[in-house]
Amino acid sequence: MYSLAKSLLFQCDPEHAHELTIRGLAKTQHTPLATLYRRPLIHNPVQLMGLTFSNPVGLAAGLDKDGDCIDAFAAMGFGFIEIGTVTPRPQAGNDKPRLFRVKPAEGIINRMGFNNKGIDNLIENVKQSRYQGILGINIGKNKDTPIEHGKDDYLICMEKSYAHASYITVNISSPNTPDLRSLQYGDALDDLLSALKQKQQQLAEQQGKYVPLVVKIAPDLSPSEIEQIADSLIRFNIDGVIATNTTLDRELIFDLPHAHEAGGLSGRPVQGKSTLVIRELAARLDNKVPIIGVGGIDSLTAAREKMAAGASLVQIYSGFIYHGPALIQRLAKHI
Repeated sequence: MYSLAKSLLFQCDPEHAHELTIRGLAKTQHTPLATLYRRPLIHNPVQLMGLTFSNPVGLAAGLDKDGDCIDAFAAMGFGFIEIGTVTPRPQAGNDKPRLFRVKPAEGIINRMGFNNKGIDNLIENVKQSRYQGILGINIGKNKDTPIEHGKDDYLICMEKSYAHASYITVNISSPNTPDLRSLQYGDALDDLLSALKQKQQQLAEQQGKYVPLVVKIAPDLSPSEIEQIADSLIRFNIDGVIATNTTLDRELIFDLPHAHEAGGLSGRPVQGKSTLVIRELAARLDNKVPIIGVGGIDSLTAAREKMAAGASLVQIYSGFIYHGPALIQRLAKHI
């Protein structure tokens, strides 16, 4: 079934195909048509960050930016779901075209630019969802917010999502929002993490529950930068780290279609790079901060490499696009 759907969708412009898929899932998720993609939930539980994940395979942020079809993805058997990236105010994102398939390498290049309908819309969708599992909400800053005030956008999103999230991911690693990645380094990172932890403590006291805070980092980091990030994560008692986001590196696809397009590259070409970051990060963190591995996971071997490098959970996105829901079951059963 998925191979037929994929063959049809891959004839469309990638962003149009994505929109068709999201709309289709949103319309069918609470109807008998959901049986077309419903799969048994594999119970292979993982305890992490004070949470119980049904299995270690999650949906990575970016596929369901606005939380339009949480229940549809839950029906496919994901052990946890992450929605977003969402910003305080709605924004259109970057100019089109902004999404490209690198088919020979099973990669995807995007420069979407945090296109989303805003945090308030996402929270309404979460309220309408029937999903009872682990839900991550991935937050970012608006493009027109000066980087020196970026912290304020994260705090707004954190406050609005806190009551509805199982964990909150702070996205400071997208390459498609100007200067965003500068928040990964030095004083800028420490200032952001300090403010977020203070807000987390305040919200935990107000709402009577503790929602873990996770940071998502880039794959394009030097060993010294990874060491500095690990040090900050430990010092500020961050609950988890997602490694990694998309890469700007084109070395493995330099001669393939769309290689010249600006944006972040995901899928198989980032597989080795993200695993290397996980391995170096794990060595620096010394089990003090758990790692969620993402980047080019398109097979059981790729998932096990992430776990062997130091990840406790994995997330899929591009591998899901190329291989379909069957990949979820395969990974959840055998990792």
